[in-house]
Amino acid sequence: MEHSTVNRQILSIALPSIVSNITVPLLGLVDVTIVGHLGSAAYIGAIAVGGMLFNMIYWIFGFLRMGTSGLTAQAFGRGDNGELTRLIVRSLLIGTVIALLLIVLQTPIIRTAMHFIDASAEVKRHAETYFRVCIWGAPAMLGLYSFTGWFIGMQNTRFPMYIAIVQNVVNIAASLGCVYWLGMKVEGVAAGTVIAQYAGIIMATAFFRFRYYRCLGKPAFDSRLFGRGALNRFFNVNRDIFLRTLCLVCVTVFFTSAGAAYGDITLAVNTLLMQLFTLFSYIMDGFAYAGEALVGKEIGAGDRRALRTTVRRLFVWGVSVALLFTLLYTIGGQPFLGLLTDDKTVIAASVSYYGWAVAIPLAGVTAFILDGICIGATATRIMLLSMFISVALFFAIYAAAHTTLGNHALWMAFVSYLFMRGAMQTLLLRRKMPYVM
Repeated sequence: MEHSTVNRQILSIALPSIVSNITVPLLGLVDVTIVGHLGSAAYIGAIAVGGMLFNMIYWIFGFLRMGTSGLTAQAFGRGDNGELTRLIVRSLLIGTVIALLLIVLQTPIIRTAMHFIDASAEVKRHAETYFRVCIWGAPAMLGLYSFTGWFIGMQNTRFPMYIAIVQNVVNIAASLGCVYWLGMKVEGVAAGTVIAQYAGIIMATAFFRFRYYRCLGKPAFDSRLFGRGALNRFFNVNRDIFLRTLCLVCVTVFFTSAGAAYGDITLAVNTLLMQLFTLFSYIMDGFAYAGEALVGKEIGAGDRRALRTTVRRLFVWGVSVALLFTLLYTIGGQPFLGLLTDDKTVIAASVSYYGWAVAIPLAGVTAFILDGICIGATATRIMLLSMFISVALFFAIYAAAHTTLGNHALWMAFVSYLFMRGAMQTLLLRRKMPYVM
């Protein structure tokens, strides 16, 4: 397969995914902007707390997207239309069950969360209101995860991009309408978010119905849908991704809490510098999605030559993007921080730690690319083992160095954790699946 053809395939999947990723923070930004004009800082705090809770919850159940993507891509490569239909039905049904459990358990979830959150009584009250409205969007949100993973597996990232754009438009219109026309406050912003989520799932269902339903056919609700073999593979893949995500959440939460222990200025510096990592991750995730789709398809088709070519081109793109971000952050990072805050104390304090943020793209590029490759290959056990080792390294480095290096130890541990993820995945993939690399 010619490199130009592979490059076109990678970009056709990566670029729409990048656009979709960039729209993600806009949903939260719209909510904060609206409540920021309601006359009380408590509303902003409530949106921040509520948004954080849902980010954590949905992040944990992100296996519905990732697991569905890899399995679908392989079925697509095999030309197995029956399994393609069963995969989306299976994923949607499991996501619906999880969503209904979240709704039923909403009271213990919110009360437990509020117990661990240090906020004023007013912020907690508004955050609980926000949560109890937004939780009704769980069926739509988890359904969107299933559809997004399935569309990616079908080599189609345009549909998720269209859905993400429409969701943002609907969210803005619905939230403004609920707050300014109906006189609602935090609950109005939450209602706007839920309306946008259901608009997204309706749109995804319509895309599936009119683009794929006729060629795939009606799903057969027989033993193959929930057969033991199919369920074992589905849950084995998703269990590994679920546990990996929990490890990732642990690192993220600890990074924030440990930074907070060094004072407000250090916490602010860490938060700003992590925005550089977040921006890089939005771009790299697009190429990871391309890896999920193309690697899964080629493994399903049994085309090892095309597989190795795709993997090599993915790394060419990944390293090129990482080098570009390293250059941009080296040259323009400080002015970028100036756009995020005008607090000169925070900007001055960031200089000491800025080198760690510049190191992130090259330290993390292998992990991002191999995450996509492992998902496409359904080599999720490799992802999990790599994550276990990397998390252990993260905490070991911080425990050993924090008394002498302080916040530098936290950044050293984080950059080392990113590098180790990629290094371990490379080692394990070459050992267990040498035909991939």
